[in-house]
Amino acid sequence: MRLDKWLWHARFFKTRALAARVVAGGKVRINGRRVTKPATTVAVGAVLTFVVSDRARVIRVAAFDVRRGPATQARTLYEDLTPGPSGGVETPESPLD
Repeated sequence: MRLDKWLWHARFFKTRALAARVVAGGKVRINGRRVTKPATTVAVGAVLTFVVSDRARVIRVAAFDVRRGPATQARTLYEDLTPGPSGGVETPESPLD
C-alpha cells in the first residue's frame, strides 16, 4: 500500500494530500531510512518514524484496510512504539532505594 494512503487510513493526517506533503518533505522514515516519495510502498511490520502535532511518533504497521474507517478501526492498523508516558511503550518504574 502507498505510504501516504496508509498514513491517512490510520488517521495520522486529516487529508491524504497533507500526508503526501509530509512524506515529500522527507519527514518520514521507514525502518530508519528517510523516504521522499508518497507512493513508496509500505509493508506490514515496517517501522515508521515521523512527527505529527509536534510529537515524534514511532509506529509499526500491523495491517492494511480498504477504506478509511472510524478511529477505533484505524487503531487496529498499527502498534504504537513511541517511547514515553503518552506513547505505546511502557517504561518500568525506578525502584525506590
